[in-house]
Amino acid sequence: MSLRSTSSQTVQRTAVVAALAILVSGCSILEEDKIDYKSAAKAPTLEIPPDLSQLRRDSRYAIESNSATASGFQSASARVADAGTAANSLGDVRMERQGNQRWLVVARPADKVWEPLREFWTSNGFVLITDSPDVGIMETDWAENRAKIPQDIIRRTLGKVLDSLYSTGERDKFRTRVERNAQGGVEIYITHRGMVENYTSPQKEQTIWQPRASDAELEIEFLRRLMVKLGTSPEAAKTAASGATPAQVTAVTSLDGQPTIQINDTLDRAWRRTGVALDRTGFTVEDRDRSKGVYFVRYVTPGTTADKEPGFFARLFSSKKEEVALSRYRIALTEKGNTSIVRVQDANGQPETSGNAERILKLLANELR
Repeated sequence: MSLRSTSSQTVQRTAVVAALAILVSGCSILEEDKIDYKSAAKAPTLEIPPDLSQLRRDSRYAIESNSATASGFQSASARVADAGTAANSLGDVRMERQGNQRWLVVARPADKVWEPLREFWTSNGFVLITDSPDVGIMETDWAENRAKIPQDIIRRTLGKVLDSLYSTGERDKFRTRVERNAQGGVEIYITHRGMVENYTSPQKEQTIWQPRASDAELEIEFLRRLMVKLGTSPEAAKTAASGATPAQVTAVTSLDGQPTIQINDTLDRAWRRTGVALDRTGFTVEDRDRSKGVYFVRYVTPGTTADKEPGFFARLFSSKKEEVALSRYRIALTEKGNTSIVRVQDANGQPETSGNAERILKLLANELR
């Protein structure tokens, strides 16, 4: 047998063994290692847009436990699981659900969960860009889920050496919102926002980053992992998010000459759903007053950047600094019979009459599902 023939057979056997190893390892990745994040904080092209800058430090994080204006809030914190809301109790941590939304209820003071929350995100490969216990907001920087990168033989051989050459073309960030309840515990919400890199032309010469839909499965997965971090067994946490209940919302309509959203829910549940919608949409929530049903938010009017690119994400990955018109609004919720009404008010609490009111409500309506 010639040396060339022996060498060829050796190469073939090596290739077969490598292929089998990749197949086995690939199955393991798909089943067990679906999440492996690496923060993009050090990349020079990733910047926080002006409408997502740091929150101010003088907010009213300690919310009142009793409602001053609406009966829907009076019994909100007293109910463990009301009609249409399911709960899974696991020690002092339980997961509640409604429609596509999930959140944790933890029977611990807010100051006892903040440090575990911080450790949770950093240990999962994220860099925090917002860490504000006074307003109950924690937000990660944009990061890449490296588990989505195909594990071919080249990647497995040279991945650790040339890891920066591989990219999924997707980025994720997560916002954690913590709210106190009347029992002295907290409610924890995790919301996802995503971006995807697309080519700008058929020639594929340039790319741009564009928003992609929020991933409810990622939100649930991180809530389950957070349950484990807070002391729940992995086996019990796996069963905590099963099932779903319907959640209905009407389109933006007009009421008394003002654009509104009518949510077919009680006020306390509408409050939770609206808060999650604000987080998913990327609004900067500067403050909130649950007893009055008001979120204080910042909004960037479309078309106000120098090159007239609209929306929250227009300059998301640009290194060019531009002046952006920031406006402050109030998202006010009131109860009307068996439904809840969402309106937009100006910074002084008066009905907002500009076109921004309808734009804001349309953004929220897309997430209120």
